[in-house]
Amino acid sequence: MALNNAYLESVYEKVEKRNPGEKEFLQAVYEVLESLIPVVEKRPDLVEAGIIDRIVEPERQIIFRVPWVDDNGKVQVNRGFRVQFNSAIGPYKGGIRLHPSVCASVIKFLGFEQIFKNSLTGLPIGGGKGGSDFDPKGKSDGEVMRFCQSFMTELCKHIGADTDVPAGDIGTGAREIGYMFGQYKRIRNEFTGVLTGKGLSYGGSLARTEATGYGLCYYTSEMIKCMKNETFAGKTVVISGSGNVAIYATEKATELGGKVVALSDSNGYVYDPNGINLDVVKQIKEVERGRIKEYVNRVQGAEYHEGCSGIWTIKCDIALPCATQNEINEESAKALVANGVFAVAEGANMPSTPEAIAVFQNAGVLFGPAKAANAGGVATSALEMSQNSERLSWTFEEVDAKLKNIMTNIFHNSYNAAKEYGLEGNLVAGANIAGFLKVADAMKWQGIAY
Repeated sequence: MALNNAYLESVYEKVEKRNPGEKEFLQAVYEVLESLIPVVEKRPDLVEAGIIDRIVEPERQIIFRVPWVDDNGKVQVNRGFRVQFNSAIGPYKGGIRLHPSVCASVIKFLGFEQIFKNSLTGLPIGGGKGGSDFDPKGKSDGEVMRFCQSFMTELCKHIGADTDVPAGDIGTGAREIGYMFGQYKRIRNEFTGVLTGKGLSYGGSLARTEATGYGLCYYTSEMIKCMKNETFAGKTVVISGSGNVAIYATEKATELGGKVVALSDSNGYVYDPNGINLDVVKQIKEVERGRIKEYVNRVQGAEYHEGCSGIWTIKCDIALPCATQNEINEESAKALVANGVFAVAEGANMPSTPEAIAVFQNAGVLFGPAKAANAGGVATSALEMSQNSERLSWTFEEVDAKLKNIMTNIFHNSYNAAKEYGLEGNLVAGANIAGFLKVADAMKWQGIAY
């Protein structure tokens, strides 16, 4: 792959050399550098200050052992990660992912993306990410608690309300956040807003649970209104995943007049031509912690299909991938285009491959990238930080209104940045440029530490 810019080529070559085999991280870096070609041509001062050379290298990477004891009394060992990528505009902010796929490359890609996503919110938060290859699925509450306590025993040395504020992510919900917060408080003897996504009884924010899914729909609604003069009303929507993001994207898309006809999990997908019954999904996923295939046993007329990729062959107007990275490949993108999709917005982190994004853009499909479209979660986490700092609790309506305003601004800032740099309509480039420029200027003003 060629970046058609000698300076950016040299930066990427150094990243490749320092991070061999880290495909997810390299993919994320390449996409951003590609967007910055017109920026480096227009802003030589940023090249002179070495901003891009610095922004692709994490400020700090922490890898640690996480030993814990299972219900059989056997010692298990997992690996923990925290990448504190960039603090130019505020304390590190980013979730903790608990999933067997977690490795250095995945955490670095997520942390790198988080820099620009957090910048786009307009709030003073830097980029970071963490996690472990621990899998909470199939574990008892006791096993999850012992893992979380061990994980936080090490992590607490590196985080704080004004240093690094982790949140939830895949595998890390209210239960896990609660156990981690309890251990942090026990060790540090302080009650601070060190974690977000907390329960409402101990500092959590109303609307945080709904935030990423709602925010995705607010962004998508603004995108299709401004660029196509369209709305969700009467549109068929396909959403992948069936976790927190997918559930609340389904809720908001339905509220806005759309009909969501499909959801999925890591085993397969369900198709309900009458529209997904969200109450059934919430019972299966949030209460029973079951698999999505249970849906067809409770809703007449629904179909279950093994395998995840087939969900993108369902005819729809709007597609919202909310499962995991690289779930839409070139073939799936072509299927969506052939079936008439006119808008795709990413609820998961980097769910579309570069080849898939090219298919959408070449076909004139509106494409909202993850770092812009799914920023609602971290935006509301930052609002939770504000409430914790002020010892206040805002109403659901107050938080939701702030969230909608933030997502609307993210769209317009991305759209305007793309237009300013000669890439009108390219929201991928626009999000990267708008997010980068704020961080870059902060880094330039703060100088270089020798």
